[in-house]
Amino acid sequence: MKPPLFIASAVIGILTGLDDYLYAYGVKRLPVSTISLIIATHLGFTASFAFLLVKQKFTSYSINAVVLLTIGAGVLALHTSNDRPEGESIKDYLAGFFMTLGAAALYGFVLPLVELTYKKAKQTITYSLVMEFQMVMCLFATLFCTVGMLINKDFKAIPREGREFELGETKYYVVMVLSAIIWQCFFLGVVGVIFYASSLLSGIVIAALLPVTEILAVIFYRQNFQAEKGVALALSLWGFISYFYGEIKDSKKKKHTLDTEIPQTPNP
Repeated sequence: MKPPLFIASAVIGILTGLDDYLYAYGVKRLPVSTISLIIATHLGFTASFAFLLVKQKFTSYSINAVVLLTIGAGVLALHTSNDRPEGESIKDYLAGFFMTLGAAALYGFVLPLVELTYKKAKQTITYSLVMEFQMVMCLFATLFCTVGMLINKDFKAIPREGREFELGETKYYVVMVLSAIIWQCFFLGVVGVIFYASSLLSGIVIAALLPVTEILAVIFYRQNFQAEKGVALALSLWGFISYFYGEIKDSKKKKHTLDTEIPQTPNP
């Protein structure tokens, strides 16, 4: 990895660390199902920044998907008090809402920035180099978060949280370790999809987990699933289907064009 690529990956890592803080704050203040729906709006931000940074080409289907996902997030902003956890003020709830929305916007900027870095890098990008990129990015994100935790004295709270964990102290640390490993797999997958395809597709893949998260949150956490969430989920799924339908249709059109352009070799 040459110095320019190292610096770029370090800067992206710091932005990722900031995004982690915004996301963590939202997780603390909002129900899981609400968080997942807000995070899904990152696709709209990813599409916008992909257009500005890497000149991503759009079709009517991809634009439709972005619009539907944005409207779905807007629906969540209505009647927020009905979804507010018990004992939490409207101010804290709205702070969590906008922090999570900020996390979605920032990550929507980070994904096209990674793609732009690949394109502007003055060296051949291989998958092994992508793994180095991911390692440096996550290292600086971790350093950023560690400094914040040291300043806020958060490390002192970890033993207390472990003792108060409902499933037991041992499982608390198991959850922490497994979460770290799973997030590393996630980040490696993200930069890999961007390397082989595009930042927009990476955003689509991330957002595709929305229905799964929604169902698991309702089943395991017994969270309420109000009408607003149902509408937002339906709009999100509609957006996903619209995007993939457009991609499939465009792929068939390109294949048909390619087949017609290839001259037929006459049989001897």
